[in-house]
Amino acid sequence: MYRDRLSLFPDTVALRPDKSGQPSLHVGGRDLNELAAEFGTPLYIYDQQTIGNAVQAYEDALSRHYPGPTGITYAGKASLNLAMARLMGAHGLLVDCTGVGEMHIARTAGVPRAQILMHGVNKSWADLQTGLAKAGTLVVDNLPELERIAQLVHARGTTPALWLRVRPGYAVDTHQFRQTGQHDSKFGMDADECIDAVAFCQRNQLPVTGLHFHQGSHFHAAEQVLPALDVVCSLIGRLQKERNWWPQALSPGGGWGVAYHEADLPHQSIEDYVATVAAALAESLSSHSLPLPRLQVEPGRSLIARAGVAIYQVGTVKRAGDRRWLLLDGGMADNIRPALYQARYSALPVNDPLNRPPISENAWLAGPYCESGDLLIEDLPLPEIETGELLAIPVSGAYQLMMASNYNGALRPAVVMLRDGVVQLAQRRETVDDLLLRDIV
Repeated sequence: MYRDRLSLFPDTVALRPDKSGQPSLHVGGRDLNELAAEFGTPLYIYDQQTIGNAVQAYEDALSRHYPGPTGITYAGKASLNLAMARLMGAHGLLVDCTGVGEMHIARTAGVPRAQILMHGVNKSWADLQTGLAKAGTLVVDNLPELERIAQLVHARGTTPALWLRVRPGYAVDTHQFRQTGQHDSKFGMDADECIDAVAFCQRNQLPVTGLHFHQGSHFHAAEQVLPALDVVCSLIGRLQKERNWWPQALSPGGGWGVAYHEADLPHQSIEDYVATVAAALAESLSSHSLPLPRLQVEPGRSLIARAGVAIYQVGTVKRAGDRRWLLLDGGMADNIRPALYQARYSALPVNDPLNRPPISENAWLAGPYCESGDLLIEDLPLPEIETGELLAIPVSGAYQLMMASNYNGALRPAVVMLRDGVVQLAQRRETVDDLLLRDIV
């Protein structure tokens, strides 16, 4: 009954005998038991082959379905450290950075300036100065920001390519905290503001070259992009007529969802998403007799979520009322998504995950923190689980560690990258001394 869950794990997942001969979960050619023993738990692992396969799926779909130039931007907010930035840079992707902090990671990782794109809804002076100096593309969120850019550019004399963020007035069907494109969203500019922004750039000789919009994260029907795409294509038609301008690049954002739980299967493919967007864009712009811009998709979650697995150890098994509690050594401090978005996950025991007899009691998986909201998984069918066992939660690669905290003095977990049996420690586990680094003694 648990076999469907295997398809949630990375592409390289396998069941192989451990040292005792018992079947255990392997990812990237490595036994999860051995990785947990070496690096401790909680532990986050990333399978680089799964990431590479997802990048290839986007590249293949773009080449099949869009007749114009294409590109991929990796949304760094999904998961960013030096190893991930280097990996995405090596794949030739643009790396989307929000603010000085993510810019510092990307630049330290050696990502070339031409492959760095800066976002941000309320960029500080420091953000803008860094973006102008070190990004190849800067996405402008609002008119006051554009005026500040002009001041800085006239003082510096250089600027990256500028894209304007459009607020299309349509959000996708997702949790309200992940919606970004609605008419009252804090993100971007409406059509009239975008026309004013292009006029401002023309007057001030600023290199505005693209448009960007985003409707929300983790949606599951590609058709939800089409109303916003119509709005933006109509805007392009207006810009051509009123300002004699059209974009060299157009990004419809990202946010394409993934299956987190076996109940989410089957899920529409990357191919379906790209084909829908590409066909609609080409058809709409042809009606305006405009050249096709570079279609720059911006996935984050759909590139890396399934590549990641979180490994926890069960510290306590107990019953309370009609619930069987499995209390883990990690929870909301490393994965706030269930508390923030009511995100639904699944899990398997690392050892003998498929052949254990089911029991009538479902399991509730929670962490060690002093919050009733510290609940990772509710009401999940699992076999009998003993104290000390390891549980693996798939689809843990996106928007977890980037929102991690030190709540209750939690120490953020180690992160390892796997490929063909080779292990790279990307981030060491925090120590108690790390908790004092910012304190003034």
